Amino acid sequence: MAQKDIVSKQLIQRIAVDLAVYLLKLDIRSDELELIATEQQRVEDRRADVVAKVKQSQAEFILHIEIQNNNDGVMPLRMLRYYTDICFANPHQPVRQYLIYIGRDKLTMPCTLSDEGLAYRYTIIDMHSIDYQDLLNQNTPDAIVLAILGDFKHDSKREAVQEIVLKLHQQLASQPQRFREYLSMLEILSENRNLKMHIKEAEKMITQFNIENFPSYELGMERGLEQGLEQGLERVIKQLLRTQSPEQVATLIAIPLDKIKDIQNKTEH
Repeated sequence: MAQKDIVSKQLIQRIAVDLAVYLLKLDIRSDELELIATEQQRVEDRRADVVAKVKQSQAEFILHIEIQNNNDGVMPLRMLRYYTDICFANPHQPVRQYLIYIGRDKLTMPCTLSDEGLAYRYTIIDMHSIDYQDLLNQNTPDAIVLAILGDFKHDSKREAVQEIVLKLHQQLASQPQRFREYLSMLEILSENRNLKMHIKEAEKMITQFNIENFPSYELGMERGLEQGLEQGLERVIKQLLRTQSPEQVATLIAIPLDKIKDIQNKTEH
């Protein structure tokens, strides 16, 4: 398995609760989910990506989430083996299985396995079909990071990535260490969409327009103009105004509110 796949899986394991909430639409809190270490030895060692015991007032079940970075023609058979292993380890517990496909290529894997006397099915979530704006609107760092794998709809890659990075910065501006950590996660996951160059561009824009780097707003604007970034910044502001108020955008990228409103007025006319 490629190192990139391993790293991506480790990152997504860290946000198992958010996967369940934002992608699987399960009403689960962090204190209702207990990760279970799994390793089955037959001919080879096998570990399911995420196996968790979920306890809720209305239900108790085993949640299995598998992360897949490429199309595997025998994936249903692999998932069935995971299912039987999990059932043996957790008798009398219902098991819910989900495969989350994060690969770059179009999804072609089946989610069923049929034979005489056998009808097996699990659920596949294709990240290509998830609207990245839906994840951004969750307003949590974990959901924002997952947005890099979603469907950008009619937005260009550059516009979408800039909005994702700026939104992440808005959430974690007061926690620079956490911001760098999540940005690193974002960079790694972006490789699945060949977006690392756009991530670097967005990082540079944040550095150049972060108010903490300048003695005043005006000086920041002057340096931005001198470096030829005004056009790029205006494009980002227009993009952000689609989902946020002028006041929120002004706070996010540390630009005076009147300048934000000027750009909004130009867009509306």
